[in-house]
Amino acid sequence: MPEKMETDNTIIPTYEGGRIVKMEVDYSSACDETIPKCKEMAKIEGKFNEALDQLMSLEKQARIGSDMVSSSRVLVAIVQIIFAARKWNLLNEYIAILVKKRSQSKQAIVKMVQECATYVDQTPDKETKIKFIEALRTVSEGKIYVENERARLTKILSDIKEQDGDVLGAATIMEALQIETYGTMDKREKVEFILEQMRLCLAKQDLVRTQIISKKISTKFFQDPVHQDLKLKYYDLMIMMDKDESYLKTSRYYLAVVDTETVANDADKRKEMLVNAVLYCLLAPHDNEQVDMMNNLHKNKLLEEIPIYRTFVLLRVTTHKSLWFVWLSFWISTN
Repeated sequence: MPEKMETDNTIIPTYEGGRIVKMEVDYSSACDETIPKCKEMAKIEGKFNEALDQLMSLEKQARIGSDMVSSSRVLVAIVQIIFAARKWNLLNEYIAILVKKRSQSKQAIVKMVQECATYVDQTPDKETKIKFIEALRTVSEGKIYVENERARLTKILSDIKEQDGDVLGAATIMEALQIETYGTMDKREKVEFILEQMRLCLAKQDLVRTQIISKKISTKFFQDPVHQDLKLKYYDLMIMMDKDESYLKTSRYYLAVVDTETVANDADKRKEMLVNAVLYCLLAPHDNEQVDMMNNLHKNKLLEEIPIYRTFVLLRVTTHKSLWFVWLSFWISTN
């Protein structure tokens, strides 16, 4: 619930995490005066530390006075000043110090972490970038209210590790994120993270873990045309995972790919996916599921685009198993 500001001489309670917190003093006027003054002071040689000291003093007053809005403004101002001076090690130190302050409000931490997250791409080198990300990940660990920011920072760190050839390390830190439990993250972004976890698990050949993670995504999500790009990524990963383990599942995945707008509108790609669906179904062990799949393929009018493979399906459906293999062997030997 949004914080309510002071009206006349009456102090109205503010709210944090559903808990009423009385704002004892309103420091908005002090912030309006002190923050701009300190930002200018920090630019003067020899005045940098004095500017920080004044802001730290104001931060303490706002925090003790339970003025969360002002406290947030001061924390953001402090990191902005240090960032402007490009003092990265000092910035890492202050981030840790400010978060640990007694009775520090969640709102202030969120605002500070969000501000700092915008600095990641402006770090001067990879070593500084990694240290900065780790500092932010440390202060946000276990804090639900900054879990989205921490997840995004983790993804950046994972990308760096993968670029350095440390696929195992990249996968390990991504797997630690329980993205499916994040209540405030957008559904699409959540699926993107899960797909990335799947990709990294496949990269390190951990098929069991990939299978477990894949179940966190409901295929109903892909019914929305807006998410067709993620649907293709998902089924590409599923095909990579099951193509040597379950031919029947792989055949279904290829058919699902055909049912996406970008593939359906591309004749060559559509035919390629249909051929794969047929071949993997033909390779599957002969059982009731395979027979059902063959019958469904036989009824699929799209197979008219690939007449030879449609004939394969027809023969497999109507021919006895032993005769089918004789016919197939003959066809292979003559083509």
